[in-house]
Amino acid sequence: MSNFWSAWIIVLTLGLLFALIWLLRWNMKNYTDVDEGQEMDHEFDGIVEVNNPLPKWWTYLFWACFAWGFVYLALYPGLGKFDGLLGWKSSNQDVQSLAESRAAMDASNSEGSIVQYDREVRDAEEEFGPIFEAYAQTPIPELIKNEDALEVGQRLFLQNCSQCHGSNAMGGPGFPNLTDNDWLYGGTPHDIKTTLLNGRQGNMPAWSDQFSDQEITELANYVASLSGRERDPELVAAGKKNFAVCSACHGPNGKGNQQLGAPNLTDNVWLYGGSIAAIEETLHYGRNGVMPAWKDILGEDKIHVVSAYIYSLSNDE
Repeated sequence: MSNFWSAWIIVLTLGLLFALIWLLRWNMKNYTDVDEGQEMDHEFDGIVEVNNPLPKWWTYLFWACFAWGFVYLALYPGLGKFDGLLGWKSSNQDVQSLAESRAAMDASNSEGSIVQYDREVRDAEEEFGPIFEAYAQTPIPELIKNEDALEVGQRLFLQNCSQCHGSNAMGGPGFPNLTDNDWLYGGTPHDIKTTLLNGRQGNMPAWSDQFSDQEITELANYVASLSGRERDPELVAAGKKNFAVCSACHGPNGKGNQQLGAPNLTDNVWLYGGSIAAIEETLHYGRNGVMPAWKDILGEDKIHVVSAYIYSLSNDE
């Protein structure tokens, strides 16, 4: 943070505190020319206003809050670059990298910058790390029989995966359903774990430069017919002639290729929609799906537990 913004924060924070103190003191004075406890000239519906001061407990509470405000600002960061008398930080704030701050904390709990986030992460790792290590030693087909492990995996899933795949893991347009047996890159424990560790990059090329609009319509109808849907026979026959360019990834029979992440076109499961319009849009403009890598975010032990949870969603054995 620059010196200008540091000064800006200091002026606003302290200015507001002093303004509130002035406002309280101003309201404690009697400007009505009516003694406290006496009736005022205001009356409505038989109710007469009385000139009463603020209740004492209310006034004391205000003063206590103001005092706490100054103490808090002195002890903890909040005035720009000032770290506080305790040297406490709520985040790294560009002072050290995460690794450096953790190393400093490991060397001494009382020296250097104390970063709350790093401290909480360290404490959590000390408490729960052995549990995840034990889970990681158990093969996924066995781990799915452990209800406690699956509950932990579900919580991790809800925190990190549900934003895309939904809290019920049934996905949405562009995000695969994880509860069925239709897998782009394979649904074995090893495949799922590899996907989570390293991520995936899907790439469906656009064909609008190679095929005309009519040819794409024909091709879309042929693709739709692969899953048993009734389409115009003439359009299907015409589209089949151009499907050869698609078979390089999806195979000559349209059953896909998990090595490439090319979906099976014969099962009527559609990642981006299975209507003719949706298929035409895919053929026209292509698709680029990205599954992020979680290895550096969660770590291998936690990913092992999440993989077990995901594997259990489509395996009830």
